[in-house]
Amino acid sequence: MAVNPIRVGIIEDQTDVCEGLATLIGESDGFACAGAWPSMEAAFDGILEAAPDVVLADIGLPGMSGIEGTLRLRSMRPGMPIVVLTVYNDDERIFAAICAGACGYLLKNTAPSKLLESLRDVAAGGAAMSPSVARRVIELFARFRPPAETPYGLSPQELKLLKLLGEGHHYKTAAAELRVSIHTVNFHVKAIYDKLQVHSKSEAVAKAIREGFIR
Repeated sequence: MAVNPIRVGIIEDQTDVCEGLATLIGESDGFACAGAWPSMEAAFDGILEAAPDVVLADIGLPGMSGIEGTLRLRSMRPGMPIVVLTVYNDDERIFAAICAGACGYLLKNTAPSKLLESLRDVAAGGAAMSPSVARRVIELFARFRPPAETPYGLSPQELKLLKLLGEGHHYKTAAAELRVSIHTVNFHVKAIYDKLQVHSKSEAVAKAIREGFIR
C-alpha cells in the first residue's frame, strides 16, 4: 500500500539553497515539496493553502525574521511542526527559536541524509537538532532556573512586556526594548489579556500592580 509522502514547505531567501532543498526533497522517496517561499511574509498565505506536514525555515530572512515568523506560524497553525535550518549556532538564537515553537534546529552543514532523517522524525512527532546545537540546549537548560510558579501562567517575555507597559511604554517602544516586531508585541498582548481576563492595557497593568507581580 502506497504511503503518503511527507510534504515539506521551505522558507529560504537564498535562491541556490532553496532550489537545492526543493530538489533534494522533491526527488527523495517518501517526500514531496509542498512549496517554497523567499520570506515569512510571502509564506503566510501560501502555507495556509499548501498545508505542508513540516516547514523548513531559515532564520536570517529579509523582513520578518524566521524566529518571529515561527511564532506567528505556530499561532496560525498550532499543530504544524517547524524546523529551523540556519548557519547561526549561538545561544540567543537557539533559545529564541525553541521558545517561539520550533521543534527542530539544524545547521546548514547538515548532511542531506541526516536532514531527511530529521524531517521524518519531526513529521512523526519527534524533534531534531544538530549535535552541537543539542549540546548547547542541554547547557542552556542546565543554567536556566525558571520560577516555580508564574502569575496567571504568564511567560517571562509576557511579564517583561507587561512591566514595560506599566512603565509607560507604547507598543512601538516596547517592541524596540524587546527587540521584536510590533506584530510580536500584539501577539503577546492578546495572550496577556486572555490570561489575565482583561480587555485593555490599563486593566492589565492595574491588575498586575494590584496583585504585586510588577512594580
